[in-house]
Amino acid sequence: MTPTLHTLNLNQIDTEALPRDRTALDPQELDQLARSIALSGLRQPIEVWMLQAPRPPFLYGLISGYRRTAALRRLGLTEVQAFLRTPETLAQAMAEMVGENEIRSQITPWEKARLVLATVDEGHFPTPDAAIRGLFPHLSRQSHHRMRGHAEVVEALGDILSQPETLSSRRLDRLATALRSGWENLLRAALAPLKSPGMETQWQAMLPILTESTTSKSTGDSPRPRRLLHLKKGLTIRRELTQHGYALRFSGPEARRGGMMDDVMDYVERWFGSE
Repeated sequence: MTPTLHTLNLNQIDTEALPRDRTALDPQELDQLARSIALSGLRQPIEVWMLQAPRPPFLYGLISGYRRTAALRRLGLTEVQAFLRTPETLAQAMAEMVGENEIRSQITPWEKARLVLATVDEGHFPTPDAAIRGLFPHLSRQSHHRMRGHAEVVEALGDILSQPETLSSRRLDRLATALRSGWENLLRAALAPLKSPGMETQWQAMLPILTESTTSKSTGDSPRPRRLLHLKKGLTIRRELTQHGYALRFSGPEARRGGMMDDVMDYVERWFGSE
């Protein structure tokens, strides 16, 4: 059935009614789109659906046309040509939005996984697996499993990673494998002491843990060998596998006292004896 075309007030359209898979707009691309619309008009109408529970001033939710809507508002326009869709479910509307953005722009693996979790959190799908099947119906079983792992990374580390949109699928795969083997606490402990780090700095901090997670016969949260201690006064001690053995990393306020490190070295010297 062909959707009906309407002229709608932009202020009545809620562009955030659906969890968007990409909300960061490139300023140069937006300027270019606005200039094109100013010269030639809007060549393709946006798509909306009527909200079942309107939230004034919003009467409609946006399915597709996020960039076009932003460009129209930048031009100071107040109306837009829109196809009024009547999807059977809100989940169908989301799948249509994802399909459009898959074609129009490259969506990163992190953004796809974040959208999967957002749709579950807002009650549109019961589980991440159901969300993946609904939003990305043509994925193979292997790709489905891979995206499920990426969603687990977003859920476990999304609050601590910086610029995670830059993570490749391969890096997300490595993180997912480590998380499934119980290495989450160690990964978070490696990231916690870093101050305003970039993604590459964070990746290098996690890399020794990811390497050990693939070579160790035990899981990250096994009682032996001991890999992580959280002690009083905010002191954290983490054992890290290196090329030549192990390193102990001390972090927290207490670790910044030079005297404590002297005490540790004195203890080790007494234990093994000096040359």
